Amino acid sequence: MADAGSPLPATVPQKALLDRQAFERILARAAELQGAGAMPDVTELLSETQLREIGAEVGLTPATINQALAEERTRVAVPEERGFVAQLAGGRLASATRTVPGTQAEVMAAIDSWMQREECLQVERRFADRITWEPQRGVFGKLKRAVNISGRGYHLVDAQHVSATVLPVDASRVVVRLDADLTASRSRRLGGGGAMAAVGTVGSAVLGLGLIVAHLPLILAAGIAVIPFVGGAMGGYAIARGQRKVLAGVQLGLEQILDRLEHGDIPRQGGFFSALAPQPRLPAR
Repeated sequence: MADAGSPLPATVPQKALLDRQAFERILARAAELQGAGAMPDVTELLSETQLREIGAEVGLTPATINQALAEERTRVAVPEERGFVAQLAGGRLASATRTVPGTQAEVMAAIDSWMQREECLQVERRFADRITWEPQRGVFGKLKRAVNISGRGYHLVDAQHVSATVLPVDASRVVVRLDADLTASRSRRLGGGGAMAAVGTVGSAVLGLGLIVAHLPLILAAGIAVIPFVGGAMGGYAIARGQRKVLAGVQLGLEQILDRLEHGDIPRQGGFFSALAPQPRLPAR
């Protein structure tokens, strides 16, 4: 991988061996990008050089293979979530991927600048082709979120971690994958919903016992006592279900960042709070 200060290669590195599933995904994606048809069958590990040769034989252009390869490298295998929790509160991860114009260094710098300036995040880790962020801590972050001058909201601060992986397709395009981890947010809402349901259950038990001690008819006591249980259950459900709205907001935030990258709409300058915050240094073009 070229460093941020050197020109990017016209093609991606040709090191990794590809298994059959990756091979089929890449050629299928390249064929989809180009509108081509059949793929050859393969039962062994292949190098990227062999992949390009086979792709050329079936009429796929180097550009479409490069893009499919870059998309494969950013691919993350996320186990499908099933069961009551996933149906109630949604998934723990939000992801978005797109091919956008620019070099790797330029796009990574633009995303980093946006995340810190407009999404109220701070850098957690930096790698050659990946950056991770976490919500800004301290007085400045809290003040910025409270004032919210832009009025956009800070959807991504609901994520425990946000990451961007940027890999080159060619000299002027990159594939960007954005991921947001909402595990902590979902756990908090599920815990809050469960606590409210538990309070309602305890309240029903205490109220019911008191009504029985007061010698109310059993049917009437049961009817009155069930009210706290129902209220707690409905409130707990609403709290846990609200995580789906959080997930949708984070997903929208990721897609909007890719929209801005695709159309060159990420500004280099910020507002009042951006002027107070330390600004990341952008590499020279």
